[in-house]
Order: sequence, then C-alpha cells, then structure tokens
Amino acid sequence: MNKKLRYHPYEQPAGGWGSLKSLARYSLRQGAVGTAKDLMTYHNKVGGYMCVSCAWAKPAEPHAGEFCENGAKATFWELTSKRTTPSFFAGHTVAELLAWDDHDLEDQGRLTHPMRYDAHTDHYVEVSWREAFADIGQQLRGLDPKSVVFYTSGRASLETSYMYQLFARMYGCNNLPDSSNMCHETTSVALPESLGVSVGTVMLDDFEQTDCILSFGQNVGTNSPRMLHQLQEARERDVPVIVFNPLREKGWEEFVNPQRPGQMITNTPTQISTEYYQVRTGGDIAAVMGMCKALIEWDAEAVTTGLSRVLDVAFIEEHTHGFEAFAKAVLAYTWPQLEEASGLSRAAIEVAARTYQNAQAVIAIYGMGLTQHRGGSDSVQMLVNLLLLRGNIGKPGAGICPVRGHSNVQGQRTVGISEKTKLVPLDRLAELYGFEPPREDGLTTVDACKGVINGSVRAFVGMGGNFVRAIPERDIMEPAWRKLSLSVNVATKLNRTHLITAKTTYLLPCLGRIEHDHQASGLQVVTMEDSTSCIHASRGQATPASEHLLSEARIVAELAKSTLEPNPKVPWDDWVGNYGLVRDAIEATYPDDFRDYNSRMDTPGGFHRYSAARHRKWNTDTGKGNFLVPSSLSASFDDGRDANVLRLMTLRSNDQFNTTVYGYRDRFRGIYGSRMVLMMNSQDMNRLGIANEAMVSITTVADDGVHRSMDGFKVIEYNVPPGCCAGYYPECNALIPLWQHDQKSKTPAAKSIPVRVAAMT
Repeated sequence: MNKKLRYHPYEQPAGGWGSLKSLARYSLRQGAVGTAKDLMTYHNKVGGYMCVSCAWAKPAEPHAGEFCENGAKATFWELTSKRTTPSFFAGHTVAELLAWDDHDLEDQGRLTHPMRYDAHTDHYVEVSWREAFADIGQQLRGLDPKSVVFYTSGRASLETSYMYQLFARMYGCNNLPDSSNMCHETTSVALPESLGVSVGTVMLDDFEQTDCILSFGQNVGTNSPRMLHQLQEARERDVPVIVFNPLREKGWEEFVNPQRPGQMITNTPTQISTEYYQVRTGGDIAAVMGMCKALIEWDAEAVTTGLSRVLDVAFIEEHTHGFEAFAKAVLAYTWPQLEEASGLSRAAIEVAARTYQNAQAVIAIYGMGLTQHRGGSDSVQMLVNLLLLRGNIGKPGAGICPVRGHSNVQGQRTVGISEKTKLVPLDRLAELYGFEPPREDGLTTVDACKGVINGSVRAFVGMGGNFVRAIPERDIMEPAWRKLSLSVNVATKLNRTHLITAKTTYLLPCLGRIEHDHQASGLQVVTMEDSTSCIHASRGQATPASEHLLSEARIVAELAKSTLEPNPKVPWDDWVGNYGLVRDAIEATYPDDFRDYNSRMDTPGGFHRYSAARHRKWNTDTGKGNFLVPSSLSASFDDGRDANVLRLMTLRSNDQFNTTVYGYRDRFRGIYGSRMVLMMNSQDMNRLGIANEAMVSITTVADDGVHRSMDGFKVIEYNVPPGCCAGYYPECNALIPLWQHDQKSKTPAAKSIPVRVAAMT
C-alpha cells in the first residue's frame, strides 16, 4: 500500500468545489443516486431523516441542503447499490477476508441475510431468523449474565436503545458500555463534578449571541462540518475564533460555503480562526492554566490600580466553590513550567487570554483532543475553570460545548445505555416492569476488554459498530476474542470485528435509519438526540436494501423473547408494532426529560432536554459550580524526561467516519493512497536520523512487560509540534495499552501515546 502514497499539501479551503467533487465521486462509486427520490432534501429536516453520521445540532430553520460532505458520504455509504449476499460469503473464507483492508470489507455493500459462522468450512452460511434467535437465546440462558456484554455503537435510535438496556437488565446485568466509553465518557464524568450536568450547556442560538469562540482538540472540517455554518456567521460578525490544536486543520483555517453561489464562484474563503495555537498534544491543561494565570494576575493588578475587575467576582461569589484554592494552585506554577508543558510561549498564551478577557459571552468547544488522555477529565475541568472565571456558564452566547461523535451516542445514555447504575432510574424500571434490576455497576469498554482477555467475559452482543477494530490492545484482544462462547453482531455492513469469530458468531443484518421501517401500525418514526441535547424525529425515505432485513427494534425484541421468561408488563411485540408505544414507555421512565414526547418529537430544531447548569442551577456536591485543580500540568502518560520519546496522536481522515474508511483521500491534509503514514516534525526527524518518506517502526514506551510495535509506516514531514507525531485511527490502536486511559472515565488515551520511532533496516 505504501508505494501508492502521495503527499502534496492541499491549497484549497474546506468546503468549496473540493467538497462537491468528493460527493459526486462517492455517490457514483456507491451507485447511491436514485435510491430515494429527492433524498438529500430530507436530510436533517422535519419530516425527513436525521443524518447517520455526526451528532451536530439541527437548526429549526435549515439550509436548503442541511448536510455536509461527510454526512452525504455516510448516506451514500448506507444506501449503496452494492450487496454482501450469501453467495459472497460462499466465495470467500473468513481467513481470506481477514487479509482485506477495512475499506474493502465495508465496500462490498449492505448485508442482506442473517448469517452464522461455520468453523468447519471457515465460511459464513445463511441461517433463518427463527433459528438464529432460538440458538442465541438458548446460549444466553446458559451463561452467567454478568459474563455477557451488551454494546452499542452510537447510531441506534432512542427507541431501540431503551428496549436494549431493558433487555440487558431483565437478563441480569448492567454491562452496557457504548462508543462514548471510547470518546466522550470523559465529558460524562468531568462535567458533573464541575457543573452538575453530564452534557454541554450550549444550544445553536448561543452561536448567534456569542462574541468569542474557543476550540480545543476538535477538527471541525472532518468531524462536524455543519458547524462551519455557525462559525462562518460568527466570523461575519467579527467574532474572534481562537483555536488550540496540535495540527493546523483546514476547517479551522478557511471555508467556502457550497450553499453560497457567490462565494463558490469567486472561491473567496471565510477565514475561520483569528488565532491558532499549535499546542503540544497533552498540553492543553497547561495552556488553559496559563490563560487562567494571566487573568488572575491581571485582576490583582486591576484591584491595585482601581481599574475594572477582570474576573466576574459577583458570579464567582454567588455561583462557584473552590476559587481560592484554585487561584493559589494556578499562581504557584511558573511561566517556564507552563510554556514547557503546553509547547506555547507566554506571549502567545497572554494574547489568547486578552482576547478572552475582552469578550462578554464565550463558547468553549472541545473534542477528543481533550478527552482521550490520561488527564482527559482534568483537561475538561480546566476548560470549565476558565469559563467560570468570567461567568461564561449559564448566560446567552456562552457555555461549554463538547462535540459528540456518532449521531445518537449522547441520546443512548439519556435512555439508559450506561454501565453506571447511578445514571439509570432502576427503581422506576422495577416499578414499571415488575422485576428487580441488578444494582451493581456494569463493565466499561476497558473493563469489558479486560474481561475478554482474562476469560470472565464469555459473550458479546453488539448493536452496530466495529468493536474489535475500535478498541486498544488489538494484538492481544483478537486472539482472546476467539475464545468467547458467543458473538452476536447487529450490523448493516461487514467489518473486521465480524471476522474475529467466537465459538459461535452471528451476523444479524438490520434496516438503516434512512430506510422505510414498516411494522404492524404502518411506517415507523424513530428519534435521536444531538450534541446540544435536542431530540429529533427521523423518518426513513428509501426502500430497504433487502426484504430479509429486520429493524433494530425488532431484533432486540426477538432476542429478548428468546432469552427471557415471558413478562406481561413488557409488551415487546406491541412495541415493535408501534414505536410510539416505546416513546410512551420512555416518557413514563423519564417524565422530566420526555414530557409530551410523541407530540413534541417533530419540533423544528428538536425539543430540548432541560439542563440545570444552563440556568445556573448546580446539581453538584457543593450546590455550586466547582473550580477543580488538575492533578498534573501534563495530560499525557509521557513524563517528558526522554527527548527521544514522542507523543503519538491518532487521527481520522477526511475520508473516514469513526472506523468506517470511505477511501484513501485525506484531502485536507494532502495525503492520498495510504493510511500507513506517520506525520513527524522535521526537527524530530533530523534528531532521530529519519529521512522523509523513510519506512519506520513505532514502538510503545510502557514498562508492563508487553511489547507493542508496528512496522510499515512511511514518514512524511508535517507541521506537527516538536515531540509529537500523528498517525491514523484505527490503524494505530494496537499501540495503545489497555491501561493507558483517563484516570477517571477510563477513556483510552489515544491522543498522546508515548512511542519511539526508528527507521526500518
């Protein structure tokens, strides 16, 4: 693959003609044109379907085309004309398919029939739905419920998610990890300690009222391109946009809006960032600490000189706790310490702090560049500290804005997909359904992986996703996975996880969200929650890929009926026949969040779940917003004492969503033809004696007796901070030790892996 690698910097803005050309290329390649009449006009709109890609908010007054390049790719990818049929599996052994790339596996198209792995022939073979459900149920009944993991990827609807968590709890376990364990679980742990909420406090309207935007560790052009509309409009009001990110990402630099003909004709981009700081990966705590130090010192000077206060003293006194201890800790750090840890100069940090000081309403955006570190929770809480200093929580145009990944990953948590029992109304479930739920916490993703390795986990039921490919410690996990008794995979397409077979492995193909879902009461509607806690209805528009597909809700119900004793209080069949009844059940379980659920689900822009912190109500242990002191200036497992150890950050490409690789064109970074690439700073290359385009091996630095190394990466000289390097996810996952995770949330530390890089001989 490496001989195909081409690298030439991309000189065009995000969006623009490059985006349109990319969409045309992928639509034709997937044969998706014509799968549904006027399909894209329904995208992210009332009466239409919600995007299967990112979770960014959907406006009440949508654009003519309320979709981005990546969202359209995800749609074409799902509505492809290609099919992975039983004849495909008859023609390829699993051993053969394991040699295929991720892209090539999924590019075979939609799964059409339920399949079971036959170890004697090393082939998947067709099986009836009835036989599959009966066998899975029988095997689950024979296992200790505590040994079974029920995983969700993030795309299942609120209705399916509610049924799924109820199934797992009635079965007897709380082992309900989901993809948020691998990305924004840090948010769900850090924000409650600081603010008393587990989600962000910002809504789309706040972007219209803000006068400053900060961003940390988030690549808007690839991961949430529709946000560029809000950013563009803010810049046209001269709102400063301050970006802290190790790489200079095209989306944060400039944007041409494909929905503005005049801008497309002239190709004159909007400059998005007004200040761009290439912070060292794992150095965000120190960067924000430096901004806080500057503000606190300037405030002290203002008191001395009689000038206006820099800090919002009234807000701090009325609404916060812990300021004095926090200020003392901040002032104890010297500027050289902060500069070394952040990779930024004092002058640069003070410029950012001054811009922040001059604004009255500030939004702070962040992504996995903050959450996926040893000190990920500290990083998030440090950003909250910065906002609290000037009262930027709970007022129009201000707040904290975590950018979630998959389209309903936040919503799944809302309706009970959680291994943490304190987040689930177990007493209410017991009352409604007449059973005693298990009361002990279940397994996180990391704990589930440990269980697979040590043998305590015996079965895995996956509602979507590509679990084995997405997790750390791949070289240890794959052989351990083969010892599982049972692996059940509800999926739309083939991926590598399906090829790492257990003793019994099933592929259960499901409808996609964009397809018509006919049940007893007619066409069904599903719902999901976006990053701003707004709930939206979604109606499929396309003909299903196969007559043999079942809906996710139907699959969950049939698995439950095959596994559990009958319970007259749980009407599985009625729920499948009418998803509105599931929404009634969700409302009965969560009456505050889902009041008048069925009547409000088509609210333009979605209906919003109440956020206490947005209204300056603090559901914390102190009853106030908490200033919290981080345990370290560095968020990385790298202690910085060995200059030959680099911090490897894993990245997604412009041609990718999560583990789904649409192709080999990382256009914004100018990398084409290969994903086995390592981006390095020229200083580090010279110091380590590594030539441009040299083949290298990457070895994890970890004193645990396990050798983790990968060969075959081609180095390209790239604009990354000294001491850092970058490679693609999930290719580099084998380098992440399972124990290298955020200390509070257990989110894998994929953004600053300590590694050594050496030229291959």
